[in-house]
Amino acid sequence: MTKLPFQERQQAQTEYILVVDDMADNCFLLKTILEAEGYNVEVASNGTIALAKAEALPPTLMLLDVMMPDMNGYEVTQRVRQSIKLADLPVVLITAHDQESATLGKAVGANNFIRKPFDFDELLRQVRVYAT
Repeated sequence: MTKLPFQERQQAQTEYILVVDDMADNCFLLKTILEAEGYNVEVASNGTIALAKAEALPPTLMLLDVMMPDMNGYEVTQRVRQSIKLADLPVVLITAHDQESATLGKAVGANNFIRKPFDFDELLRQVRVYAT
């Protein structure tokens, strides 16, 4: 996969993973790990930005933090599922919470979840399931 800036991907239509987290350190960590594995990665710092980027150029996979200030991960997932363009987009929630949050995530349409702090092997396993 060729790494291109987001604007160029819009023209080239390459596949990418959208990482959504309001914590810049988490975005940096996930982006670094995934790019080292050869994935193209775009980040968004909140749900509103994530939905705009996804609508402009749908990603192959969305890795989505649950706890965000403007719109939480459950709300973003619901909006993704309601979108004709994004309804089939795989969404993996990233949460520090217990099984209850995973159950709620599944109820709103998430494909799966990863617990924080995440295990790198589990993260890559999930990405390979949904982004290939």
